[in-house]
Amino acid sequence: MTKSGKIRVGIGGWTFEPWEGTFYPDTLSKKRQLEYASKELRAIEVNGTYYSSQKPETFARWAAEVPEDFVFSLKASRFVTNRKVLAEAGESMQKFLTQGLTELGPHLGPILWQFAPTKKFEPEDFEGFLKLLPEKQDGLPLRHVVEVRNPTFQTAEFVHLLDKYKVAVVLAEHADYPMIADVTADFVYLRLQKGSDDIKTCYSPDQLDVWAERAKTFAAGGEPEGLAKSAPDRKAAKEPRDVFVFFITEGKVNAPNGARELQKRVD
Repeated sequence: MTKSGKIRVGIGGWTFEPWEGTFYPDTLSKKRQLEYASKELRAIEVNGTYYSSQKPETFARWAAEVPEDFVFSLKASRFVTNRKVLAEAGESMQKFLTQGLTELGPHLGPILWQFAPTKKFEPEDFEGFLKLLPEKQDGLPLRHVVEVRNPTFQTAEFVHLLDKYKVAVVLAEHADYPMIADVTADFVYLRLQKGSDDIKTCYSPDQLDVWAERAKTFAAGGEPEGLAKSAPDRKAAKEPRDVFVFFITEGKVNAPNGARELQKRVD
């Protein structure tokens, strides 16, 4: 067994006009942006899959354009998570999972199931959703992570439910949404959302140092101090874990720079 899991740092998407001439070279064509971004970073979180389906050949093309160890995290369809009764989402979930995403093969990273800030924690309802999540699709193992953005989820009961089904929860650093730093799966998923366009590296060097140490602690099987857990007395299994870190939302202009700098620190 290795002493530490892999740490992959990335951004949300790869098409953003302000990145042209800053992150992307002026002479680079739009068709080569994914190829370039995947060589500079280790992961990309795809937001487009939240809004609409993609074709199998699209996923296959993405897979063909990136290096061997690069992964895509896919944000799952809103038609699954934006429901009053989550246990009734089975049909929409199957539509999402069978659209061809397994064409990514080993480039498929975690699937992110994001819930609206208005969605409150109802234990029976949420467990109904967790029961629907398959371990595999077309023979390919799946990793699931949920992002909940209502403070009612800050409870030990929620953490124990996730642990029961081995589903991760997003550790979000956000100005308004709750932080839940509990480890409930064999990987950890961070979304850093308090960056600034006024800082060339999105987060300050000191902040990057702090998050680099936290990511390395998670990867080595530990739990960093100073992060808000919803089940503080619960200890996660001390074993190597893969860690995914994304610079999202605020400070988007310089998010690629932040991702590169953080990756240097954890490498």
